[in-house]
Amino acid sequence: MIPKQGWINLYKPKNITSFKAINFIKKNFLIKKIGHAGTLDPMAEGVLPIAIGKATKLISHINIMKKEYEFTITWGVQTTTDDAEGKILFQSNYLPTKKEIENKIIHYLGYINQIPPKVSAVKIDGKRAYKLFRDNEEFEIQPKKVFVENLSIIKHYNNKTLFKILCGKGFYVRSFARDIALDLNTYGHISSLKRSKVGKFIEKKSILLDDLLKIGQRHKEINCISPTISMLDDILAYEIEEQIDIENLSYGRSIKIDEKKIINSSSINLDKKKIFLSKKGDVVSIGKLDGNLFKPNKILI
Repeated sequence: MIPKQGWINLYKPKNITSFKAINFIKKNFLIKKIGHAGTLDPMAEGVLPIAIGKATKLISHINIMKKEYEFTITWGVQTTTDDAEGKILFQSNYLPTKKEIENKIIHYLGYINQIPPKVSAVKIDGKRAYKLFRDNEEFEIQPKKVFVENLSIIKHYNNKTLFKILCGKGFYVRSFARDIALDLNTYGHISSLKRSKVGKFIEKKSILLDDLLKIGQRHKEINCISPTISMLDDILAYEIEEQIDIENLSYGRSIKIDEKKIINSSSINLDKKKIFLSKKGDVVSIGKLDGNLFKPNKILI
């Protein structure tokens, strides 16, 4: 049996879209409702959080979590897509040294303005940028404020550098490659990209797509689904114990809860804060407190 809701910590391989990866899972396990958080490009591999059933209503809470990437920039070449898939736009014989790169990356920490790649899902007048690019239309993308918590060099070669970055929502690694290369008076593009972490979804605990599909061939059920509440980071959560509370919530009614039993609530003013209610690990409602009265905004029963 497939749980009504939950998360799969999937490791997406290269050369497949995020949509195609979850479509394989949907067909293999006959899942009616499925979605993913944080799209990975076809050339990229790594952690892809998969939501099953009513957990799809919680994808927005995963999308805002910090993400960790390991990636390689190849110096001297800029492409139309800012990665190895695109056509060559500009070339340079100049290759930056490790010391020069180290001196530049400190300027990319904290909040920075970044222009997304032309091949991205950003909307321009209601149309996706990648569609405008494929139709050879002229357009400009406005800069967006993004956040970088950590950025370091793992290894430096003559014409390539391997980095690790921990960043916030909306950060484009391809844009970073383009921008830092220009800052170093050369060109650059992403030649490898792996996402190693999204919030509590980490590479070490992920399951390969092929392994997951093999489970489906044998059992027609998934034994690697995490409860919805377990993968939501830094939230105010409360476990429902009474069945009457579940029934009231199912009708959208407010219920009384014991504020002392709210997880992560110490020294926080709970009034009007977002609270997640759960039952045996599954989120059943999201709402806010008014005194000790929980008022539901979203029902997942």
